[in-house]
Amino acid sequence: MKPMIGAAGLSLTLALAASAVATAQTPKRGGILNMAITAEPPNYDCHSSQTFGVLHPVGPHYSLLLRNAGTAIEPDLAKSYAVSADGLAYTFKLHENVKFHDGSALTSADVKATYERIIKPPEGIVSLRKDRFTDVTAIETPDADTVVFKLKAPNASMPSNFANPFNCIYSAAKLAQNPRYPETEVMGTGAFRFGAHVRGAHWEGKRFEHYFKKDLPYLDGYKGFFVKSSAVVPGLLGGQFDAEFRGQNPSERDQLLEKAKDRFVAHEGPWGTVMLVVFNTQKKPYDDPRVRRALSLAVDRWGGSQALSKISIMKHVGGNIRPGSEFGLPEDELMKMPGYSHDMEKSREEARRLLKEAGVSDLKFKLHNRNLGEPYAPTGIFLIDQWRRIGVTVEHSQVETKLYFDTLVNGTFEVAAYPQTEPSDDPSAILTLHLPHAVAPMGYARHSDNLVAELFEKQIRTLDRVERKAIINRLDKHLLNEAYIVPIHWWNRIIVHNKKIKGWNMSPSHFQGYHLSDIWLEE
Repeated sequence: MKPMIGAAGLSLTLALAASAVATAQTPKRGGILNMAITAEPPNYDCHSSQTFGVLHPVGPHYSLLLRNAGTAIEPDLAKSYAVSADGLAYTFKLHENVKFHDGSALTSADVKATYERIIKPPEGIVSLRKDRFTDVTAIETPDADTVVFKLKAPNASMPSNFANPFNCIYSAAKLAQNPRYPETEVMGTGAFRFGAHVRGAHWEGKRFEHYFKKDLPYLDGYKGFFVKSSAVVPGLLGGQFDAEFRGQNPSERDQLLEKAKDRFVAHEGPWGTVMLVVFNTQKKPYDDPRVRRALSLAVDRWGGSQALSKISIMKHVGGNIRPGSEFGLPEDELMKMPGYSHDMEKSREEARRLLKEAGVSDLKFKLHNRNLGEPYAPTGIFLIDQWRRIGVTVEHSQVETKLYFDTLVNGTFEVAAYPQTEPSDDPSAILTLHLPHAVAPMGYARHSDNLVAELFEKQIRTLDRVERKAIINRLDKHLLNEAYIVPIHWWNRIIVHNKKIKGWNMSPSHFQGYHLSDIWLEE
């Protein structure tokens, strides 16, 4: 069965067209957007975060230099930017008269201080994306409205790196007083200023009257309710929530449309998120490639796609780059990789042989997973069943958000389910997770494979897209063979929201569209 990228892509196109028609209407000012959020921020610091549980409530308070908009990149705080002919300098011209929520003026000094914190975080500060800016040799501020990043080498992924949604711009003055202030205090230049956070209950944002984009935002504010995923559909039907912007599964979509089609609109399309299995190679026996490969061989991705896509957002079969995207591995090549054959009897026979050869025929372990229903629970149940078929016994350990991520960061797990989400299809952003841990803090597999680092470096320096694709495909195959981290299924995004919400555009990532500045309500 082929991944249904074409059909899903058409659905996304239709959703975008519908949104375009909606935004052609005259926006109205006022009203509070009520949204469900199925995860709560462990702290408020974007730079140390990797979850929508921070972006959805906290993100609207901040601005970025650039931001993702669908498959494009558009300016945010930057009014414009230019790249030098040799690719070694990025010059950003900032909007004038940008104010922080405390009334102080934003200047190029704030951008510089923010990126210095990302690139070389002070002691005790976690910066999960510092490896993406290792090419930056200097940040210059020739005047208050101009910031220049100097690079040591051309980098094909720099625009995507600057547009990463976790690169919130902070106040240089407040960072100088306390480099850790973003962990506990929210103060940015976004469309909404901080209102309140009642832990375990809700988050409030209020319109910032001095937002630098003329006439925005339209909303008076927003309120995010922290709820379990099982409460989303009842809350939408009962009118407590207008939307939940991460995504619903097919059953939830059908419930909403069957019971209140007159109140809701649905969007659907491929999701730039893949559920992965991460093997901690510093823990035995996962330092043995035979064990990792066996566990990948045991998983019926094709059959699982047909079954899971009926009950969850798990759907598309692909490698480490989104299937159907420019740099994705072609299906005929994918099917030659361990774990992608349609002959599951043969694959599982080989898996048993590898485990026996490695001396772990009776393998037992805990699967580290997050305590969210969709799609973590169905993924865990599916994987445990698949591994049972080759004689492996697995305990499902589902924990709350903070403990889940802390465990990944400190490396105290054996095997983990992990949903990699990037706001775009940029290969460097996606493949960073697969780098040796010594190179990338988010290299959760903790391997030391130098070939991975070499091929990653080669692709990022290659500006010819055909040549770059060949390198990326070679790296993808190497990763699938070594099985440090293995893809299970790519997600399918479904959003059902109240029809009164206007100006919201569907995208292939729930890491986009969280700023809320263009949304308005047709009451």
